[in-house]
Amino acid sequence: MIAGDQAAGLRAWAQQEGRDPAASREAPADPAPAVAPPPTTTTLVVVGLPGTSTRQVERVSVLLEHWADQGRRWVGDPRGWKVVPLAVTSPHLGVLAEQQKRWALWVDADAEAFRRAMAVLSRLVAGGGPRRLLAVHPPDLPRQGLLENLRQAARHYLGVDLLVMA
Repeated sequence: MIAGDQAAGLRAWAQQEGRDPAASREAPADPAPAVAPPPTTTTLVVVGLPGTSTRQVERVSVLLEHWADQGRRWVGDPRGWKVVPLAVTSPHLGVLAEQQKRWALWVDADAEAFRRAMAVLSRLVAGGGPRRLLAVHPPDLPRQGLLENLRQAARHYLGVDLLVMA
């Protein structure tokens, strides 16, 4: 009974002081707001771009959006890709090849595209780069012709698997 008397005494004191014991209790905190998990980011290292500017990154991002719009489910949300342009002359090529799983080769649609792409692939192989890459290119470039010839030459001469999604 002493405990009951003590509680009653505290309530009486609080009322005398102008405090409401019920109000002094903290209301239960609202449950934590539902926070969406951070988006999954997939890194795609791209070699063969004419530079490392934001404009060059946008070229690849536009292609990923195009493929997603075409129903390529493997792309998922195109905004979930982090496109990282890399010069094939980078001293970090070998280390990055061990760390990064997804690599791509930019292939332009001009008359020198085959020569440039083979030169990039040759340097990539010599520098310890990956042996499997995705061909990224302007969306209207057909599979037959340049892309198929490049895929065959990369496999035959360099031992590189070039995945063509045209």
